[in-house]
Amino acid sequence: MKKLITIILLICTAQLVHAQSDEDAVRKACMNYLEGFYEGDTAKLKQAIVPKLYKIGYWKSKGKDKHSFSNQMTFDDAIAYALDVKAKEQYAPANAPKEVTIFEVSDHIASAKVSAWWGFDYLLLSKEHGKWMIEEVIWQGPPKRN
Repeated sequence: MKKLITIILLICTAQLVHAQSDEDAVRKACMNYLEGFYEGDTAKLKQAIVPKLYKIGYWKSKGKDKHSFSNQMTFDDAIAYALDVKAKEQYAPANAPKEVTIFEVSDHIASAKVSAWWGFDYLLLSKEHGKWMIEEVIWQGPPKRN
């Protein structure tokens, strides 16, 4: 009986460790995404996003009351944006938000939210060949403050 209990405990512990490592990997992909844009680091972006990235969002221009749809950002657009940040040295301020909230991590898909200087992004990730990558993003610039 002791052997059976020990085996069950080992299996439960292994599953917990695996789930935690998946959550850590999802968090790392999300941080690479944020830091890739913040630092103009294309290597971090390439570690975070898939080549078929689908990213859309809504931005509110200065002086405007409503958000407008922003064109889709592709993988190539994201890399170009990061290169531009680096070339112009327009890095995010040191106190810019870098918050990751993980909603769910399953065997093959995950969902998360990142809060950044530009607003917030909802991310859908998938796990391919043991690596978590961001597939789709929908974002919104800062909400209207009352």
